[in-house]
Amino acid sequence: MQTTAPSTAPTRSTPLATRRVTDAPTRMFHWLFALCFVGAYATADGERWRLLHVTLGYTLAGLLGFRVLYGLVGPQHARLSLLWRKVNGLPKWLRSFKPAAGQAPLADVNWRQGQNLAMAGAVVLLMALVLPLTLSGYATYNEWGGEWLEEVHEFVGEFFLWTVLAHLALLLGLSLLRRKNQALPMLTGRIEGNGPDFAKRNHVWLAGLLLVAVLGYWAWEWQQAPIGLSGPAASGWTDRHPGHDEDD
Repeated sequence: MQTTAPSTAPTRSTPLATRRVTDAPTRMFHWLFALCFVGAYATADGERWRLLHVTLGYTLAGLLGFRVLYGLVGPQHARLSLLWRKVNGLPKWLRSFKPAAGQAPLADVNWRQGQNLAMAGAVVLLMALVLPLTLSGYATYNEWGGEWLEEVHEFVGEFFLWTVLAHLALLLGLSLLRRKNQALPMLTGRIEGNGPDFAKRNHVWLAGLLLVAVLGYWAWEWQQAPIGLSGPAASGWTDRHPGHDEDD
């Protein structure tokens, strides 16, 4: 009796279906925003990096302006109204902790909704903190208001840092709980699963334009600074915007 050996020919695995949930401009904003805060926090102390610190702070404010504008007139998936609707569900979710008559405690609590609420709340808080952070920083840089304003700026900066750390801890916790990297969509823009793309267009050109604008602004500030953004602030320079020279 003749037997046939099992085939050893390689089989082509079927790629997993994915769909786009985040477009390129949103992802570019996210990573530039993170980079600017880390850089600004790292250069907060000392005169040597003061101009770089200020430049990164102004960039944070500009990025926030872009995100707000994009969230108002951009595509549906990037609208700030979606974020607000998530946060607006907090009161109803908190009421679910009170069990109805005859029900077990916490029986009606939607824990997945609570996780999404925490993520959305952290994002909203981070964007909301940019305004007092940059305004107090601008006032401190121009020596307005005295030491109390500098203390306000430091307090908001520390609060911002702890919010970022809480956001990262939540991402890590959800990744372990759901056994899926929750930060990956902000890198690739896609998640596994069938169905239509939530973000129908990627808008790579707008992400590129945002990056060019930020890099162009940094280059302009570098050229305008008297001895570069990484050198000690020159006399008479630290009480003005780093893009202005002595004759302005």
